[in-house]
Amino acid sequence: MILYSTCNKREKVTFRDAVIKGIADDGGLYMPLNIPVLPESFFKNINKLSFKEISFRVVDALLEKEIPEEDLWEIIESCMNFRPEVRDLEDNSPKTNSLKVNSSNSRIYVMELFHGPTLAFKDFGARFMAGMLSYFNRGDWEEKTGNRGGNVAGWGNVDLAVGSRQNITVLVATSGDTGSAVANGFHNVPGVRVVLLYPSGRVSKIQEQQLTTLGGNITAVEVNGSFDDCQSLVKRAFADMELRSRVKLTSANSINIARLIPQSFYYHYAYSRIKLYSAVNQKRVPLIFSVPSGNLGNLTGGLIAMRMGLPVHKFIAAGNANDVLPDYLQSGRFTPKPSVRTISNAMDVGNPGNLSRIRELFGNDHKMIGSVVFSRSNSDSMTIRAIREVYEKHGYLLDPHGAVGYLAIQDYLEKYPGVYNTVLLETAHPAKFTETFKSATGVEVALPERLSACLAKEKKAVYMENSYEELKRRLVDEKSVI
Repeated sequence: MILYSTCNKREKVTFRDAVIKGIADDGGLYMPLNIPVLPESFFKNINKLSFKEISFRVVDALLEKEIPEEDLWEIIESCMNFRPEVRDLEDNSPKTNSLKVNSSNSRIYVMELFHGPTLAFKDFGARFMAGMLSYFNRGDWEEKTGNRGGNVAGWGNVDLAVGSRQNITVLVATSGDTGSAVANGFHNVPGVRVVLLYPSGRVSKIQEQQLTTLGGNITAVEVNGSFDDCQSLVKRAFADMELRSRVKLTSANSINIARLIPQSFYYHYAYSRIKLYSAVNQKRVPLIFSVPSGNLGNLTGGLIAMRMGLPVHKFIAAGNANDVLPDYLQSGRFTPKPSVRTISNAMDVGNPGNLSRIRELFGNDHKMIGSVVFSRSNSDSMTIRAIREVYEKHGYLLDPHGAVGYLAIQDYLEKYPGVYNTVLLETAHPAKFTETFKSATGVEVALPERLSACLAKEKKAVYMENSYEELKRRLVDEKSVI
């Protein structure tokens, strides 16, 4: 697989190099030089495939045999040991029946992406990237030492000593769920240390506990600032060639191609479930995805799936008060803004990094992007209303991000009435936002055991001002962050 930098198409690297580097030396994001179209037979028979089989076929086509099939399958087996659930809002059961909206014949399906270890959709990308990075790191170590050991994905019979392999520092900015997913995915992966930057006071209590209580090779850094401040610090670190000559850096945000690719898998899986169960689909009803959107990695994953042949009619990029994408699609001018704090905090991004990838996909033509992507923003008060409405009508618990996606579907149907199969991506378990849900409905959300367990653990975080000099010092001095 050959990739290029969005800042310089002449800079080309392999998938291995793109995963390890994270960001190109010129600050650009890596994009595949070629996005293959999957054969018609894949989509014809997709309803007969499991989620793991779909994931393997998609990534195998993208990687163009850079990783042997046997090793690639082992990574998928190890990392994708959970799957999305497509649910019917009417009876809250995991099957693909339908919900009628606005007295039309359109169907809305909810695809729950929070059945992984940290109850967030980012588990898919974080675990896949951890498997890939461990695989490549193991290969480097074996080539250097002549030793073999451990399984491909990096879990199992391996030496967990930090010095046993080439040390890689995974540096991540998180607005909430990315941090806990990355921490869980990379916990005790050999030769890898993880430094998570998160905005102080701007993540939920549960999210903070999830990303600050693992310890070991995971260090949480509480930054006095916003998510955009955290992301800016990360970008400065990657642009600092002197730092990178001393510290082997990579990123696990969706700016890393290994985090991005698995976010295309579940779009194909949603289509397979609808194709399997929905008689409406046999009439070629247009397929729409509503994607809660912040840094735009999830949306980019869907657009890549579409480029690979998935028959998508439209993507709805659902936004909160941070309205950079709707403004760009309307004006054609990309104007980053300071992020605004909302109750759908994982979407509080004023300078979405993956927009550069989306622009590459469409030749920097905002009108072409707008022909595929519909984007609307909604306020916190509207989000609360949507949570209450869905709970009262259907007994279903939407988290604030899913609620924003639900509102955007209503916006789209109002402007473009018609018959559609619409899939709403539910990106996080509602129990992560108990206070918001209670204020909307008066009902307490029961905490899953894995969440209640982390609340009892001691928070371990390094507090830091919004200072690049302090971050650099800590990155260079391993003892100060491990």
